[in-house]
Amino acid sequence: MFDLRYHVASLAAVFFALVIGILVGVALASHGLGHAEQKRLERDLRVAQQGNDSLQQQLDEYRADATYVGNTYGSVMSNRLKGKRIGLMFVGSADQKVRSAIDTALGDAGATVLRTRAITVPVSASSIQRTLAKKPQLASFAIGRRRFNDIGVELADEFAAGGDTPLWDALEGQLVEERSGSTKPPADGIVLVRTVAPQTDLSTAQLLNGLYSELAGRPLPVVGVERANARPSAMPVFSRFGLSTVSDVDLQIGRVALAVLLSAADSGTGHYGLRRGADILPLVPPVTTSTATPAAGG
Repeated sequence: MFDLRYHVASLAAVFFALVIGILVGVALASHGLGHAEQKRLERDLRVAQQGNDSLQQQLDEYRADATYVGNTYGSVMSNRLKGKRIGLMFVGSADQKVRSAIDTALGDAGATVLRTRAITVPVSASSIQRTLAKKPQLASFAIGRRRFNDIGVELADEFAAGGDTPLWDALEGQLVEERSGSTKPPADGIVLVRTVAPQTDLSTAQLLNGLYSELAGRPLPVVGVERANARPSAMPVFSRFGLSTVSDVDLQIGRVALAVLLSAADSGTGHYGLRRGADILPLVPPVTTSTATPAAGG
């Protein structure tokens, strides 16, 4: 069920601050308070009350969304991604709790994980360059100012398109922490998870820049996700590259958002969840099922 604990805690904090303000005001008044100080206290209390009213409204909206998701989850998710094959990529070690939440979302919507990769970061630039320089068909990736950006672009293309994956194969020992699933079929969508802090190493940052940029430009839905209250959040980085994001994939409301975003390549870019500045849910269209057209004639 949708978790309101953190928002209830925030609301309680506002109430507490309001009560403290009133008590302080009473105490000061009992010792004689000037007109200006009284006006300032009254203004502060009004601001606190307005903030409390706004938070209460948000809490009411969250509760309404929670009720909607809880009551309709099964029907909203059923067959929404029927038959779709989704690629799962971790930047950093695979987080099993995030993986479980993603598996649940995909399974509830009728999809499967096609392949999984976990990338080791920061990368070993010298090791990658030496490996690629020894392979004539990949040696061009070992030279040039944009070489690590180009490596990221090619890794994104191979991961999304499937088929032969010469760069992933060549860098298995240098870059790949986990690899599973089928490499051949193209992915119908991709879920991206970052489990490490932002990378400041230049080669690593360039590789991830190429990877994120190319994934964002692919003609298929790509969604960056994380668990509720993940720290540090990867959502600002993903959104900066034009990727859709879901910040609470471990909650039902986040799993619905993920399934909706993966259901259509033309769903546009959006940012969903309980993070500040995000919408709670995307527009949830009805699930369409194809039916066979009867043959004409006798």
